[in-house]
Amino acid sequence: MDAPLRAVPLPMSSYQDFNRDLIKDLRTHEGKATSGPFVGRDVLILTTNGAKSGETRENPLVYTRDGNHYLIVASKGGAPTHPAWYHNLVAHPEVTVEVGGEKFKARAHVADGDEYERLYQHHAGINPNFHEYRQKTSRKIPVIVLERIH
Repeated sequence: MDAPLRAVPLPMSSYQDFNRDLIKDLRTHEGKATSGPFVGRDVLILTTNGAKSGETRENPLVYTRDGNHYLIVASKGGAPTHPAWYHNLVAHPEVTVEVGGEKFKARAHVADGDEYERLYQHHAGINPNFHEYRQKTSRKIPVIVLERIH
């Protein structure tokens, strides 16, 4: 069985290098990571516009599915603050998603109420480390639903 992923703080340049290399790997291999901790995991590339800068930002993120929708979770490994990409998609909910070699526009919305808990449990059931992230922080970790724009 795969060991659970653990969030390991990296210096910002190392984090950016890791993400850049993972994105390149995903694009080269139709959405499948071929090395590192994400081999065998479902990972998509989320492209947002910066909340303040408006600049394009790309982030590789573990996802799960709920019917036709993609789910991502703004865990930041259980850190006390939300990841920057979360603030970006709240400010600009129209995003680009790359998954399995396909690229499309999607609208993001933050799950709330009963939907939130159901989706968080679904995601954490597939990726158990997300249960641990919840224990590490006092903030409510957002679940984001990505709905394809046709």
